[in-house]
Amino acid sequence: MNKADLIKHIASEAGITQSQAEKAVNSFTGAVSSTLSKGESVTLIGFGTFGISDRAARNGRNPQTGATIKIAAKKLPKFTAGKALKEAVDAPKKGKKK
Repeated sequence: MNKADLIKHIASEAGITQSQAEKAVNSFTGAVSSTLSKGESVTLIGFGTFGISDRAARNGRNPQTGATIKIAAKKLPKFTAGKALKEAVDAPKKGKKK
């Protein structure tokens, strides 16, 4: 599912127009991005938590020359699925054996 598919799905499920659904999706992604950029996390009970992961500086290797290079430390966004989402993904499908 891509962003356009998500917008269509939200519009049909919520009974709103696609432009309203697009504004809602953009608002959500913007809110998550701005909160993470402040160093805070976003928790949606039952769905999951968006947070920040710190990656330490490390040495790498250039695959063409074999030379050692330094890779800088950086912060990365991460998502940890909540219990309800994990259970929904792992639930057996009806009519199929697991």
